[in-house]
Amino acid sequence: MKMKKVLAAALSAAMVAGVFAVPVSAEGGKVYYLNFKPEQAEQWEELAAAYTDETGVEVSVVTAAAGTYESTLKSEMAKTEVPTLFQVNGPVGLATWKDYCYDLKDTEVYKSLKSDDFALINEDGSVSGVAYVIETYGIIYNKAIMNEYFETEGAVVTSMEEINNFDTFKAVVEDIQAKKDELGILGAFTSAGMDSSSDWRFKTHLANLPIYYEYQADGIGSTDAIKGTYLDNYKNIWDLYINNATCEPTLLSGKTGEDAASEFALGEAVFYQNGTWAYNDIQGYEVADEDLGMMPIYIGVEGEENQGLCTGSENYWCVNSQADEEDIQATLDFLTWVITSETGKTALTQEMGFVTPFSTIGDEYTPNNPLVEAANEDIAAGHKTVAWNFPTMPSENWKNAVGSALLEYAQGTGEWDSVVSAFVDGWATEYAAAHAE
Repeated sequence: MKMKKVLAAALSAAMVAGVFAVPVSAEGGKVYYLNFKPEQAEQWEELAAAYTDETGVEVSVVTAAAGTYESTLKSEMAKTEVPTLFQVNGPVGLATWKDYCYDLKDTEVYKSLKSDDFALINEDGSVSGVAYVIETYGIIYNKAIMNEYFETEGAVVTSMEEINNFDTFKAVVEDIQAKKDELGILGAFTSAGMDSSSDWRFKTHLANLPIYYEYQADGIGSTDAIKGTYLDNYKNIWDLYINNATCEPTLLSGKTGEDAASEFALGEAVFYQNGTWAYNDIQGYEVADEDLGMMPIYIGVEGEENQGLCTGSENYWCVNSQADEEDIQATLDFLTWVITSETGKTALTQEMGFVTPFSTIGDEYTPNNPLVEAANEDIAAGHKTVAWNFPTMPSENWKNAVGSALLEYAQGTGEWDSVVSAFVDGWATEYAAAHAE
């Protein structure tokens, strides 16, 4: 499997438009898309309806609930009407579904990629999946509240530019928490909810940081046995999150992703770990677009002063090779229309807010999203992009075990050693299980 590092430069590219005509699907073919992203469910349904209106081809969209995609996919693949279009999160997810992936090598959706870095290419040259969105995450922050903080007596820093490492950030966060009443907030951080709508932010996205730095140190891109070299750093940032937030750590089991989004959107917290996709959840409330910023997640690693945001993809379209031939062709035609038609390109970028890796979608389709602008600014500043290494996590079971251990530690019912064990021992166990003959 060849999966190169995602290029941050893909956040902008020259336009190539109007190359392809609207496709005509095979007679009787239909499309069934099992969507991974609940936050874009409505937009996908509307886009499907628009395609049906234009071509007469039936397109069904089913959206899996947050945190249930893999189990939903397994269930749907066992039915008579199977998804013709689904997604995997990268090489690890592909390992489960490789026998269901149609070779996309000769398709327009693959040929339109700006780079092979955005494809899952097998050793024989076949293409099992193509990324359809490039995303960035970090710590979203409220510029207006930070400007108020800079004016407080004894402020640790007087500008965001001074925050470029964990020690400085920790001092700022703890000072803000101490001054929360003065600043009119409930806490420095939003609640780190650990239900399925929120825990992925920490057991997956936050866990990417210690994995990324271990891979960097060891010069690797994956491993069958993580060493946990940077788990003390993982603990440091997790402690910072849970001890300087809108609620006590003992309450995290009852908090959700919606709670965190609401706390930030209403100006009750300054910092919110999430990504460019979160804009739709927080816009239009108390925080103006011009007050939305995003900074790197510092964890205390040497040289992190030049660290940037985390940019990549875990969203790869795969066409079901086990579907009927006419449905495969209908699905390929639908994808071509999505990335080449005005309706499709506008839906992906302006309505769903995606930054895409397709050459057919030019700069004029850049999403109206201040978090995307922040990501572009981070790249322009020359910061080193943190790669998305979490698609190499061995299984969902591994993530769930790490998440459970994080919650128990936060609640005081477990020790950090249990997090380390879930991270390190669990990795080796789950990797071996996934690769058993």
